[in-house]
Amino acid sequence: MMNPLNNLDYCYNYIKHMTRYLKYIDLILSPIAGFIAIYLFTKYSGIGVSPDSIMYTSAARNLNAHGSLITFNNTPITDFPVFYPVFLGLELFITGIDPIKAGPVLNAILFAAILFLSRRAINRFVPCSIVYRWLMLTAIVLSPALLEVYTFLWSETLFILVILFFILAARQYFAKHTLTTLLVFAFVAALSSITRYAGITVIGTGGLLLLMDRSLILKKKIQHILIYSVAASSFLALNLLRNIMVTSRLTGPREASFTPFMKNVYYFGTVMCDWVGLTEKAYPYATLFTILLFIGLIAILIYNYFKKHVGSYENLLLTFTIVYGAFIIISSTFSRYERINSRLLSPFFISLLLSCTYWSIGFIKSLSIKWRYAALPVLTALMLGFCYQELLTDMARYDSESEFGIPGYTDDSWNKSDFANYLKKDHGLFKPGVPIYSDANEALYFLSDTKVKLLPHRYFKNTIQNFYRVKHYYLVWFNQMDNPEIISLKDIVKVEQLKLLKQFTATGDEGTIDGAIYEYEGN
Repeated sequence: MMNPLNNLDYCYNYIKHMTRYLKYIDLILSPIAGFIAIYLFTKYSGIGVSPDSIMYTSAARNLNAHGSLITFNNTPITDFPVFYPVFLGLELFITGIDPIKAGPVLNAILFAAILFLSRRAINRFVPCSIVYRWLMLTAIVLSPALLEVYTFLWSETLFILVILFFILAARQYFAKHTLTTLLVFAFVAALSSITRYAGITVIGTGGLLLLMDRSLILKKKIQHILIYSVAASSFLALNLLRNIMVTSRLTGPREASFTPFMKNVYYFGTVMCDWVGLTEKAYPYATLFTILLFIGLIAILIYNYFKKHVGSYENLLLTFTIVYGAFIIISSTFSRYERINSRLLSPFFISLLLSCTYWSIGFIKSLSIKWRYAALPVLTALMLGFCYQELLTDMARYDSESEFGIPGYTDDSWNKSDFANYLKKDHGLFKPGVPIYSDANEALYFLSDTKVKLLPHRYFKNTIQNFYRVKHYYLVWFNQMDNPEIISLKDIVKVEQLKLLKQFTATGDEGTIDGAIYEYEGN
């Protein structure tokens, strides 16, 4: 007869063995959940396509076909760094599938990858908590900010992944302080800066961390800072040199900002209000929210400098959060681009989330047993409420886009538009050799693979004068574009007499894109 004690020992060892593996289940489930989330949002109409997406895709296609990073308008890509178009070009070369068609799977893989790396970073927090890890991964999977980015063909999808690799590489360097880990650390920082120009924040984060590090003697520290500075900035320097050589501009045409600093602080705060689930009623407090957020984060950074190892995962994420957030506000004050929004701030969502919550693990474990059992349910309920709010936002978006498509050139307003469908066909309307202008040249390229010039920008007076010197051209006008940055149809007809060739009027709730095609042959 078997000894009952042996059975108990067997059961205990079996349970202990299984528990050892169960704690890694989130390592598998969170990437799968992320992959499925992107699939669900893109299954109706495919990946979201914006003007930026078409710039990336056209450069990737030309790189694959002709070996040059030329966009659809026959100009070298300079508004954006080169790495993301090269990344899409490699995908096209390896798979033979156009980036727009491959977009849903490609982005699902990238989203799964950032969840995998996030889990790795969270698991290295000191102290660590399984409950905290599950809550954070759930918040990342459900994040409306990240789901928006990863359902579009945007460079942020790759940029966020590079940021997480940077955090891992930085941790390795500060743990070993070897030349090899330093070069890897600098290489990833360099890669970030040619993925998005905002990658300069990653380089800056690395430099700040090196200055804060007190582990090295002064001579070696100076050597490492010099090596890092040269290596980390090398790719960006080459990219900018290439831009100057092909267009005489560092980062393409840029304008001075007309948004003051405090207004950008306010816009930053409104995004934070949206992220935590507050309504527009909280917007009057957005500026105060931003100021308090930065004061709190900087205070924690100072505390970490004296009490915690500079190279800890928590401090690495916190430092990047402060540098990136400050960069967006300051750069928006001097350089004109889209208003601060969720997309611009999405690259630091994960680091911000973790920077604002990691302290809770140590706080809970520092309490007595009695208070621990009281505080843990409260903090857990708050985080579950945050995740639930994210889920409600995602469901509302999914209800709309599952029947209409992701807003952009692949949604039903374009798919079912008579105007768009007409442009997709070759009617022989445009005579060879005659230039074509449009208020949305990327749209015409996307629909018909036609190379079109964008109407002149209001800011550049010389290009407007050159446009009015053209004696024969076609104009494809989309009524819905409403781009105040370029000259309008009303501006043109005040100067030149256009002949109407085709006109399309939208009817019904679907296929709402309308417009007209004009010809100018001189007055």
